[in-house]
Amino acid sequence: MAVAGDVGSESDVERLFAEVDRALGPITALVNNAGILERQMRVEHMDAGRLGRVLATNVIGSFLCSREAIRRMSTRHGGQGGAIVNVPSAAARLGSPNEYVDYAAAKGALDSFTIGLAKEVAAEGIRVNAVRPGVIYTEIHASGGEPERVERVKAAVPMQRGGQAEEVARAILWLLSEEASYTTAALLDVSGGR
Repeated sequence: MAVAGDVGSESDVERLFAEVDRALGPITALVNNAGILERQMRVEHMDAGRLGRVLATNVIGSFLCSREAIRRMSTRHGGQGGAIVNVPSAAARLGSPNEYVDYAAAKGALDSFTIGLAKEVAAEGIRVNAVRPGVIYTEIHASGGEPERVERVKAAVPMQRGGQAEEVARAILWLLSEEASYTTAALLDVSGGR
């Protein structure tokens, strides 16, 4: 089932969750994977519009979606518990100088959000973790103006290659599963050692 919407829009997020409630019933898992970046540039050239767009999708969207999931999953609200996995980025540790400092800062906010939210809802049956991808072969690099970015930077990765989306997905699936039942507030790097 696909539902179109903007995670940075509170009304869209509320509508999305209402449609999921109707079509699928109670939710047990949420993956906050929506993310954008803009053209590579230095901070001195960024304007407030760009910053607002990056923060709306990368940070506010994760807060809004998590809020709706908690209202449904938390034992405090009559739910059966569940798991949330945020998808920040290794960029939060690296800073992305001369390219995407705003994106890296937004992803750093997700690191803090993951830890704080995990502790806030742990006793309510909800586990919250994060998977921080490194350089992965996805279309996001084209929106930054460099479709072949992974090829350029892969030599800086200890494993000497870019990652695949499926490798990130496997880590997310593990954190959502019962195999990770005692794992919360964890930040798992899937970055080839970078």
